[in-house]
Formats: sequence, structure tokens, C-alpha cells
Amino acid sequence: MVEYKFTAQKLNGQTITGTVTANTTAEGKKKIQKLAEKNKLKLSEVQKKSTYLYRVRKGKEKPVRGEQKAFSKKEVEEALARLGYKVLSINKKLLDFQSKPPHSEIVTYVKISAELLEQKLSYGEILTLLINDTQNATLRNTLKEINNDLRKGADSEATFLKYQHIFGKFTAYMLGLASKSGNMAEIYKATAKFLERRQEFRKSLRSALITPLVTLFVLFLAVMFYVGYIFPETAKLFVRFGIELPPMTAFTLKMSDFLVGNPWLIAGVMFIPPIALFQFVRTKKGKLLFDQYLLRLPVIGSLIHKTLIEVFCRVFYTLYHGSAESIEPIRIAAEATGNSYFEERIKTVAIPLMLKKGVGVSDAFEASGVFTETALSRIHSGEESGTIKNTALQLANYYESETVYRLKNLIEIIQVTIAMIIMIIMIALTLVSAETATVRPKTPGVK
Repeated sequence: MVEYKFTAQKLNGQTITGTVTANTTAEGKKKIQKLAEKNKLKLSEVQKKSTYLYRVRKGKEKPVRGEQKAFSKKEVEEALARLGYKVLSINKKLLDFQSKPPHSEIVTYVKISAELLEQKLSYGEILTLLINDTQNATLRNTLKEINNDLRKGADSEATFLKYQHIFGKFTAYMLGLASKSGNMAEIYKATAKFLERRQEFRKSLRSALITPLVTLFVLFLAVMFYVGYIFPETAKLFVRFGIELPPMTAFTLKMSDFLVGNPWLIAGVMFIPPIALFQFVRTKKGKLLFDQYLLRLPVIGSLIHKTLIEVFCRVFYTLYHGSAESIEPIRIAAEATGNSYFEERIKTVAIPLMLKKGVGVSDAFEASGVFTETALSRIHSGEESGTIKNTALQLANYYESETVYRLKNLIEIIQVTIAMIIMIIMIALTLVSAETATVRPKTPGVK
């Protein structure tokens, strides 16, 4: 994200300033230009927010180094002077690149904030404490900027959304909304729970899918190397002497000849489909189809589906305040799932039915086709009894318990399966090697 500050003049000669944020430099400049054309402004100056490295001293104390984001060197100098520092040097940072902080750092920040808010500390005090204790430079600088903006009276929602590239869209929205909700501690606590569950689920999913796939891929490469390079060195020696090969050895040698003779075909079969799938999934349509079929996968699809419903219900519970204000919580909860198909069905089917035809929540959710029978039954009961908010929390807790247990069992089954596959492959290679070792040249004069 980049931020620009512009100074312009109206037709009556009045000077105005404003700021614009964008994903790229080109997008930022384009936004300013459109704004100027729309409001008939004459741009006089455009400044990009950059990072400045400073060295200062207060009285006879030891010089202190630090960095600060600002639109100009003069802005940093004036800010330090107001704090009573004597400026020794200020220079623009040449490589102003900040990597996104680890997910665990963001979870820690939100969780600690929730705990301190429950202890009735003011949010300003909490930010000051966390700025001093946060180790990650990117997150620390982001919290500094948020603290400065909030002290200047900036809107909390707009301030946090400005840093959604750091926190993520949903987290930034929730933290910005917390200040306006009147119950910051509850929203921070719910956000921390959501982030922890997502982190835990991704870690478990990685153990269930990614690690076994990597193991199988490495094993496949090792077998290819053995069959294509090591094995032929021995087998072809027998062929040169006209020795008849046993069946498994002969078949393995044919496979070896095919692999060596068609390297580009093998490489194409191995790498082109995954690359093509990756590129397709990056498109809007591809992402939608991928997320749709992800929910239909055997075993793992059901787990992912129920986890999405858990996330939806947990966020809905946090934001829901009454039937008259149910649309916005439903929209945000759908976005929080991170599944484009789930989100699209809620936004294009469920919400329009509620707005245009006055359909109830449970009927609209049923029409979307992304909720299980169990979830629909519980939501319907909650809607009739007027306890839909508590029902959403009960569903979230129920599916959390179920998915955690089932995912743990799935990981154990996959690990056993991988071990069996490795064992079978090793036995096959051992049998081929043993058979090759039994090959003997014919003794002259013996038939």
C-alpha cells in the first residue's frame, strides 16, 4: 500500500490538502488525478509517504536512532522538535520495503489487546505498551502510525482499513469496527479466537495434505532417479552379454528406457498441469470453481465445509445485534470465511432474498445451498425462538469440536497410509534388486 498527500487549489483560490491510499503508485496517482478533475482542482504538490531514518539527541543524553514514516523530511524534523529533540540527521530510507508480519504476531497483538481491554485499560495505553514490546518492525511501525492517526481524531474504521495489507481485510475491518461498537473487548476477543482457529486449521490442513504430498513427490523423484539412472547401469550390463533377464527386471528396464527417452514428456506431465491449475485458480472464475469443488472433495471437503460454517457463525455472533440489522453481519461473516464460492452464494442468493422478498434468515440460508442440514435446523430453531445469536455461537462451538477431532483422526490415517505406500515401494525396489542379483551368465557348454 502507498499513501499520497496532495495540495490543491479550488477555483476560488482556496488551498486544500488531502490524502489518498492505493495498492500501487500508479493507482494512487490515478486516484488523485480523477479527484482533481471531478472537483475542478488545480494540483500544486503531491507527496508520497516514505520512511525516514533519524538520529536525535535530547539534552546531554546519548544520541538515539529511529525511523518514522512521513510525507516529507520537514514533517519529521518538526515532529521531533516538538518532542524536545535536537535533530542530528534525517535521511530518506533507500530500500523502503516492509514484509508482511507473521500471522502469529498479528494473533498475539489482537489477543493481548483483548485481555488488556478486559482489564479496563484505555486503547491508547494498550497501543503504547504494544509498540514498545512488539519485535516485528513492520507491525511496530504500523501500530505507531495507527496510534498517531487515532490521536489526530481519524475515523478508526478508515484508519485500520488503510492497513488491511498488514492485518488482512477482515481483521482490519473488525478492529476498526471495535472502537464504534461500544464493546471493544468482546470484538477483539472474538477476532483473536477467529485468527487462532484459522491458524490452527491451516496448520492441521498442512499436516493432513501438504506434508504428505511433498513426501510422496520426493519419493517419486527418488524412484525416478533409481529406475532411470542407477538400475540401468547394472541391467544393461547383462543385456550386452546376451543374458536373458527375469520378468520384473526386464519390465523395469523398459520403464527406464521410456523415462530416459522421453524426458520432456515426463517433465510436461509432471509440471504443466499444476502450473496451469495454479494460473487458472488466480482468475476470478477459477477461484470460484476451485473453492466450490474444494467443498466436494471426499472426507477433507466435509471438514473444510464445516469449518467455513463455524467461522461464519462465530463472526455472525460477534456482529449481530438484532433482526433489523442482520444483513451487514451476514455479509461480513461471508467474507470472513475466505471461500469465494461460499461468499458468492450468500451475497447473490441469500441476501437478495432477504432484502427483496423478505425471506427469513433460515430460508435464505437454505436457498444458498452452502449450509448443512444440521446448521439449517439449528438456525431455524433459533430464528423461531428469537435466540439466533446464541444459536450461531453454539453451532460455531459444535463444529469446532467436531472438525478438530475428525481432522486429528484424518491426519493419523494419512500418516499410516503414507507409511504403507513407502513400505510397498521399498519392498518393490528390494524385490527388483534381489531378482537382478540372482542373474547369472550361462556356463559355456551347459544348456
